[in-house]
Amino acid sequence: MNVEVTPLPGIGVRKDFALRGGRRIGVVTHRDGKIELIISKSDDPDACLAELPLSADEAGALANLLGAPQLVAQLTEEHRDLPGIHTRQIPVGPPFDGRTLGDTALRTRTGVSVVAVMRAGQVHSSPTPDFTLTAGDLMVTVGTSEGLDNAVRILKRG
Repeated sequence: MNVEVTPLPGIGVRKDFALRGGRRIGVVTHRDGKIELIISKSDDPDACLAELPLSADEAGALANLLGAPQLVAQLTEEHRDLPGIHTRQIPVGPPFDGRTLGDTALRTRTGVSVVAVMRAGQVHSSPTPDFTLTAGDLMVTVGTSEGLDNAVRILKRG
């Protein structure tokens, strides 16, 4: 995808890309920190059909919704020929809010590997044991079905 970055003097920056149908979709990040999801009109890519203001948390949640499944799909494809190995995204529950990845002891307790953590639209790949978790983070994990099921239970209950 070719993402175009357009400075908007006095406003901020517009980042968008063309959809198959000709419309453009993107984000305007304002100088004051406001974020808007934008969709252009099909007959005029510079005119907005819709603008949706998003808080930083909402933008992060949307990015996680869009980014995590893409990462999981890629990992699943890469592990297709490895029988018994699965990839899953697992939300971090309140018991681990503010605690480190090492505190979960997931690898020791379940054999599951955490390959990335998605937070507010950012991918933190190969997090180290001292990576601090936040409730709502999505862990991208790899392991056996049984190990992944156990990891879900641990991350929900502690």
